[in-house]
Amino acid sequence: MELEERLNDVRSRISAAEQQGGRPKGSVQLVAVSKTFDADAIRPALQAGQRAFGENRIQESQGKWPELKSETSGIELHLIGPLQSNKAAEAVALFDVIETVDREKIARALADEMKRQAKTPRLYVQVNTGLEPQKAGIAPDDTVEFVAFCRDQLGLAIEGLMCIPPVDENPGPHFALLARLAKACGIEKLSMGMSGDYETAIAFGASSVRVGSAIFGTR
Repeated sequence: MELEERLNDVRSRISAAEQQGGRPKGSVQLVAVSKTFDADAIRPALQAGQRAFGENRIQESQGKWPELKSETSGIELHLIGPLQSNKAAEAVALFDVIETVDREKIARALADEMKRQAKTPRLYVQVNTGLEPQKAGIAPDDTVEFVAFCRDQLGLAIEGLMCIPPVDENPGPHFALLARLAKACGIEKLSMGMSGDYETAIAFGASSVRVGSAIFGTR
């Protein structure tokens, strides 16, 4: 299957999941995860009309996205990988959405850089719903307080919550937990669901899904 066919298949599945869940058509954003793929591999997706993309690493993104953005208008670039505070300036400069705000040091660094650069990338707090020690994200029990800190102390407009459930567990309870936390925070946006479980995520209220291998193939 060519990339455009795979992309259209994912779009069709998202549309069907929206309908099945009683969601408005087009209410779920597809973020195509293009990490590890070069500009030439990404261009067919752009030609097929895809505009939202997710990347894990800042340095890799700097090597391909400025050129792609100069060629195609309307691109929305999401940082979905861990962010170090010393990379906050590069992240604010390049990304439109930063989905991995997960600790006070990062939040402060982003607040400072956003003010310095007069840029306002949209921000999501990453929640470690499975409390996995090797995975980034704030603990579920600390999420409401952390979102309030970001808003009230730093003036950051937190748009959504994001999670990556443990690979060996049913993702449904993790998606349900993220939805409950978002409601407690007064947040509407939920970034959850990847190639293997995005339809389940939509059933639990995902507003965006991050799909890579189902579009670009295995890495």
